[in-house]
Amino acid sequence: MPLVEKRTNQENKIQTNPPDWSALIPVLPGDGPRSRELYAALRRLIETGALAAGAKLPTTRDLAGRFGLSRSAAVACFEMLISEGFAVAKVGAGTFVARDVPYLPTTLAKARPPEIDVAASLPCGLGVAVSDPRTLDLFRILLSRHLARPGPEHFRYGDPRGGIALRTAIAKYLRTARGVRCDAGQIVLTSGTQQGLDLLVRAAIRPGDAVWIENPCYPMAHAALAGSGARVAAVPVDSEGLDPEIGARLYPKARAAYVTPSHQYPLGVTMTMRRRLALLDWARRNDAWIFEDDYDSEFRYAGPPLTSLQGMDGADRVAYLGTFSKVLFPGLRIGYVVVPEPLLDAVMAVRARADRYPSTLAEGALTDLLNEGHFAAHLRRVRRRVQAARDALVAGLEAHCGDMLDVTVPEQGLHLMAMLKGGPDTAIVEAAKAVGVGARALSSMFIDGVPRHGLVLGFSGFSDEELRAATARLGGVMR
Repeated sequence: MPLVEKRTNQENKIQTNPPDWSALIPVLPGDGPRSRELYAALRRLIETGALAAGAKLPTTRDLAGRFGLSRSAAVACFEMLISEGFAVAKVGAGTFVARDVPYLPTTLAKARPPEIDVAASLPCGLGVAVSDPRTLDLFRILLSRHLARPGPEHFRYGDPRGGIALRTAIAKYLRTARGVRCDAGQIVLTSGTQQGLDLLVRAAIRPGDAVWIENPCYPMAHAALAGSGARVAAVPVDSEGLDPEIGARLYPKARAAYVTPSHQYPLGVTMTMRRRLALLDWARRNDAWIFEDDYDSEFRYAGPPLTSLQGMDGADRVAYLGTFSKVLFPGLRIGYVVVPEPLLDAVMAVRARADRYPSTLAEGALTDLLNEGHFAAHLRRVRRRVQAARDALVAGLEAHCGDMLDVTVPEQGLHLMAMLKGGPDTAIVEAAKAVGVGARALSSMFIDGVPRHGLVLGFSGFSDEELRAATARLGGVMR
């Protein structure tokens, strides 16, 4: 109901406010809509319980006099409180705090997590892509080309899988570069590998299902599986990769297996052919799924990239995960999943519920980058740069840490594994961080058994000078 100004209090039974009520209200700013500021102050007092339910509010004349407001500003403040249910006006009696209002605590029960410093990329850190000026200039031109005359796909809801043009280009690339057997209809665009894995887990795994995972493992994959309620089944990794024989003996009825067969994360080993065939046979016999994360296959420095596990699958049991974050830049936020046909409807349903369909803004530019040969040229340039960075890191480690680390020189990928000859890796990682080196502890990536100690060191996205200086600082803290 609208506010009715009262002249007298005909209901003498109602207690008036104590004379010091205004001490609860903070000083109002001198500029701006002061009725809105007064409204916010009174509402805050009501929500925190400082003004109790049923308490009588001061008159608009009193408010105007105490705060130097116009009478109309005070009236407007009360009308806002009344219209939103925080106060009620009683004819001839005044304005009162409503009986039913939300109560908000004055302090949060739990402190918020700190803001993540996205600008901090310490040398030897992981997840840093190479910034290639030629590719960035070209991508800007391609993006401008499509935004100059935006197509109708930007102004309507699309396919949960993403645009057909980009999916077709990705399918062609995967068939040629990775031996993946797929067509555009099987590809679902995502914001990256993590979202792709989340879609697969939600579509194929139920709480309580056992899922094999490599031990040691990629921590975010472990988080995705554990967060879904799956029983995470740690299967050891040796020089041949994950051992399906041990997995079948320990967890014979697992629903799925998550693997990084081309370049195991974090150890860097490649799954042998006999292990691959055994894993595929297990999945076929048990009607289980294999989630193949092929996160950095573009970066191979000795010979052509290995054929994907999905390309060897004759039973339609392998889902293939890929991303452009490592090879282009994470800010692009485009990855993909090649989904087995029996699982496609379930994955599309999950995608449509969670995210409707992916962003179309950069699809056209990335499609042109793939179709016009620019992506292949980009790969050749950045592969040379990353290989040179790998060699610089290896040389620096041998010069400054050779007596304390056993370094494995990788033939693929963006990181290397350096096993410690002594000492806990977590303490070294903390000390390295203090001097500006972004190493990761191998022991933290084990989820079962006795962990090994080593340093996982990245070399992508850093100059040779940065890496050499970082190894000198690392050697200093290890001595």
